[in-house]
Amino acid sequence: MDFLIRPAQEQDLEHILKIYNAEILNGTATWNSTKKSIQNLQNWFNDLQVQQFPLFVAEHRESKQIAGYADYSSFRQIQGFKQTVEHSVFIHPDFIGQGLGKMLMLKLMDHARQNKIHVMIAAIDHENQASIILHEKLGFKQTGYMPEVGQKFGQWRDLVLMQRILD
Repeated sequence: MDFLIRPAQEQDLEHILKIYNAEILNGTATWNSTKKSIQNLQNWFNDLQVQQFPLFVAEHRESKQIAGYADYSSFRQIQGFKQTVEHSVFIHPDFIGQGLGKMLMLKLMDHARQNKIHVMIAAIDHENQASIILHEKLGFKQTGYMPEVGQKFGQWRDLVLMQRILD
């Protein structure tokens, strides 16, 4: 394996920021349209830690480059949803197609099971077939399709909701 999946550390945030901001500017895996600052990511990182939610990075063993990251957090801020989480996975464009999404997802799912999470939810842009197929292979089922609920690059975007019961 060319990659080490490990908990993110504060010094990884600059690399995570580059990956996420590139997706904001060029992709549809996030519908955010304004670049994030390092302070935004620091606040997010701190919030994840306080709530004991994970943030994992995939580090290339040779170059030590952060090739991708994954996290999960509350699905909704209502007590009845406390055992349901929504996750996200982002891969640096140079490392797409090398199995990192699957490796990060398996790590997240393992962490979730250990922390008694019942359901993981994915919210995926309908054109992101690679992500939809990966989730299907990992046992996720499509449970919703929401036409034109968001915008990116001046176009209406459809959202695919998928979920997996973990226990």
